[in-house]
Amino acid sequence: MDFLKYFPVDFLNFLLVAVFSLLIGLEQRVVHSSEDKHQLFGTDRTFTLIGIFGFILYIISPDNLLPFIIGGISLFVLLAVSYYFKIKKTNDFGLTTIVVAMITFNLAPLVYLHSKWLVLLVFVSIIVLTEVKETLKNFSEKIGQEEFLTFAKFTVITGVVLPLLPKQPISETINLSFYNIWLAIVAVSAISYISYLLKKFIFPNAGLLLTAILGGLYSSTATTIILAKKGKEEKSAFKVSAAIIIATSMMYLRLELLAFIFSPQIAIKLLPYFSVLILVTALITYLFYNKKSEDNIAIKEENEYKNPLEFKTAVVFGLLFAFFSVLTDFVVKKYGDAGINILSLIVGVTDIDPFVLNLFQNGLKTLTLETIVKAVLLATASNNILKMTYAIILGGKLLRKPIIIGFLITIAVSFGAIAIMSFI
Repeated sequence: MDFLKYFPVDFLNFLLVAVFSLLIGLEQRVVHSSEDKHQLFGTDRTFTLIGIFGFILYIISPDNLLPFIIGGISLFVLLAVSYYFKIKKTNDFGLTTIVVAMITFNLAPLVYLHSKWLVLLVFVSIIVLTEVKETLKNFSEKIGQEEFLTFAKFTVITGVVLPLLPKQPISETINLSFYNIWLAIVAVSAISYISYLLKKFIFPNAGLLLTAILGGLYSSTATTIILAKKGKEEKSAFKVSAAIIIATSMMYLRLELLAFIFSPQIAIKLLPYFSVLILVTALITYLFYNKKSEDNIAIKEENEYKNPLEFKTAVVFGLLFAFFSVLTDFVVKKYGDAGINILSLIVGVTDIDPFVLNLFQNGLKTLTLETIVKAVLLATASNNILKMTYAIILGGKLLRKPIIIGFLITIAVSFGAIAIMSFI
């Protein structure tokens, strides 16, 4: 690009403004190709001339910008008149073309006063936003009022509430701050919210396995319950079992992500064990899913997962997190590592996230790294026993055999990993 230094800056900027204006105008011609040309104030040539018009008025007096301002006001008046007659004739209140024309007029000062990458970004944004009109329209039709409220809730809990909470411990006896409690809620909610959005908007018609994967990131236990009920359809037993197992593998992935957020040291230690468990569950899923040639099963609309950002859910999670923090601290002081192991097995029959997150945040203050990893593996194994029980009770008879086989293998691998750690 060294050869560009031989050209005057004004010449290069003029070319940039003219080319971008022309491309914007050509894009407008394509977008409005199906409309009556007499209803448009212009497309390619008009937009190019608007860009050049702004360029000339800017370089005439770049210091006080009076010609540029007067020209901008004049252009605005002309566009307003055109818009008025357009509404009168077609009853179409769309402002997109008018706004694009005004942006085109302002390309010259943007080129002179800011970096070229910013000009390019503005140009690309105009092209993309005008081209995706139908896509945005279709997307907006899928969004209900509750989705905006959900997004507002997520913004509030992450960007407003979290920074305001104190980081000091609640008391001398409770080495836990309100900030840490809320941070745990934010982390879990973020992963669940992303899974929820993917399922609802990106993959609304996902097949059985993809539904299980997304549901597993949300909650492997809830996904197991939903899929087990589908297992009553006799022909779908092995495929539903495969889906339940792959949902369980997402539990390991979710916990690994949370570990990296709160304690990379624990995450690195957990990584080989969780990697083996994910590979084992993936192999079981592959074997079960290809056992027979039944059709994929779609989850019915009424079984879709609920919004993960319910206030009551967040409060319950926060209370559980605080409870397990106090309980873990008590058990460590009273019973040591053996007590933590027993507590991990008991916790597995509930929601393990509050307990495990407490270990990720505060575990290294009172426990060794190996003890924490063993506790996490015990909690996941115990939780798998719970999910296996749910699937056996709620599923059909044909679902029981593959479910028992699949979960017993994962549970055995977990206890095998714990045994290996004990001998290392």
